[in-house]
Amino acid sequence: GPAMDLFGDLRRMNKRQLYYQVLNFAMIVSSALMIWKGLIVVTGSESPIVVVLSGSMEPAFHRGDLLFLTNFHDDPIRAGEIVVFKVEGRDIPIVHRVIKIHEKENGNIKFLTKGDNNEVDDRGLYKEGQNWLEKKDVVGRARGFLPYVGMVTIIMNDYPKFKYALLAVMGAYVLLKRES
Repeated sequence: GPAMDLFGDLRRMNKRQLYYQVLNFAMIVSSALMIWKGLIVVTGSESPIVVVLSGSMEPAFHRGDLLFLTNFHDDPIRAGEIVVFKVEGRDIPIVHRVIKIHEKENGNIKFLTKGDNNEVDDRGLYKEGQNWLEKKDVVGRARGFLPYVGMVTIIMNDYPKFKYALLAVMGAYVLLKRES
């Protein structure tokens, strides 16, 4: 009778609602990806935003600061600039200051970096036999920062269980949220 019709309507409604929420979630994820790709194009850097993971650049930057990077190849790198570079064999890019520039006549530049809070320059961090960085090693140059905003990232790296809990809560929220 009528009670069965109501139950069928409700079931169809919930299925539709669930599809809607899944689509909503997919839209949020794809929007975030598009914004990220857009930032990569606009800034010229493969990672336009990075989190400072160590205290090697204190007091300029602290652990958990969020850095905004650009990496335009026409811009000459100068001593005193803060660069983010990748070293072969290391996954995580390093944020340090350029302390010495070695410019050749053909325009090629080699440079040396050091963390403001470190006693020695970065030659010990570069791959074996490498004494200078080149432009190809640079992921980007610091153009601005937000203090401590990246602490969430550090907590998620230090405590993987927290990361999964946070992702589960966010996923559940998006899927279960009812449109008012």
